[in-house]
Parts: sequence; C-alpha cells; structure tokens
Amino acid sequence: EEEEEEEEGCYQLYPGHIPTSPLQKALLAAGSAFMALYDPYRHDMVAVLGETTGCLALPNLRDKMKHHPEGYRILQERPRIRLSTLDMARLRGLPDGSLGREYVRFLEDNKVSPDTRMPPKFVDDEELAYVIQRYREVHDLMHTLLGMPTNMLGEVVVKWFEAIQTGLPMCVLGAAFGPVRLSARKLQVLATELLPWAIRSGRNASCILNVYYEQRWEQPVESLREEIGIFPPP
Repeated sequence: EEEEEEEEGCYQLYPGHIPTSPLQKALLAAGSAFMALYDPYRHDMVAVLGETTGCLALPNLRDKMKHHPEGYRILQERPRIRLSTLDMARLRGLPDGSLGREYVRFLEDNKVSPDTRMPPKFVDDEELAYVIQRYREVHDLMHTLLGMPTNMLGEVVVKWFEAIQTGLPMCVLGAAFGPVRLSARKLQVLATELLPWAIRSGRNASCILNVYYEQRWEQPVESLREEIGIFPPP
C-alpha cells in the first residue's frame, strides 16, 4: 500500500492532476468533443477537450511566453485571475474605458465569474497546466478587448480569434462548428463583418498570453488593443 501511495504521489504533478495514458486521453477527447458539440455551454467538457488535445499547442504557447519579457514574468510569478485576487471595488472605480472598469462591466452585464474556470486535471506537465489555466482565466478579457458578449455569436467570434492565436484544437473545433447553431441573420453578420475582422485581428495581434493584464487595469482598452494589434471592432 505504501508503494502504491508513493507511485501515485510521484505521478501527480500538481494538485488535482489525474495521470492518463495516450489511449485514455484519446477516449476523453472523443467523448468531450461529442458532448461539447452537443452542448457548447458544457464548460467542463470544453475544458477536458482542451487539455487532452493541446499536446502540441500548449508547448508552443509556453515557448512564446518564455521568449517574451512580460510573458516570462507571468510564467515565473504565476498570477491568477480570481475573485480572491481581484479588488472589485477598485476596478469599479476606474474610469470608463479602462481595462479594469470594462472587464468588471463585462462580468456584471453577462453574469459571469472568473471563479467558474476549471482547474486543469489531464495536462501531464505542471508548467503547461499553468499555461492552459492562464488561457482560461484571460478568456473573459478577450471578450472585453474584442467587445463580444457571451451569446453564441460572441463566443464563436472569440473562438475564431483564439484559434488563430493559440492553435488549440478545442478553439478550432468551436470556431468551425459553433456557427451551425446561429440563425441565418447572425450567420450573415458573422460571415460579412465579424469573421473577417476576427481573423485579421488574430493574425495581426501579438500573443495574448504575453500581457500581464493585472498590471494593465488602468490602461484604456483602445490603447491596449492598439498595443496588442487588435483592430477596432466593426
């Protein structure tokens, strides 16, 4: 029993980590992909899909962070975006148009919380587990910077931007199959206005994980968009 406990402890790379074989990851990926397509709001399935299919994209994102001064600091300091780490009263008091004020406005208008982002379980590398955690926790900031709500159209637009930025198969899948749930009118808006803009912005922007957002709360959203390379929303 002691040997089994030592063996389990050896393989658990971080709290909550569940070691899985390649076959187990493939089965989890297939099952979570089916459920995520059936119900895109199953965030737990979307999370599992991201972890079990990100074996190539996550190291690439980690390397981009390591080779960027601000990204490297994030990897070293491991900041977290949670209600316990945010001074919500201070952010509400910032000027309209600042990143912090608009982020809080987005959370309140869409009734979402940063605490709903699930911790990683199936990433077999502690540093890469932080990378995907960071991606999840800045997702709402992408909505803020892109000016997109949390309805299906807004999520599809953000997923197209993130797919180009991150290369995560989960984002590619959401971008490709999300539009099937849109009405004809919203499909037209997506195809003619939002999608070309999201693709151009995704290609033009620098890596979104290389921004220390917690130190940019007072920066105007327009200024940060320009710095990152995100074109103004249509």
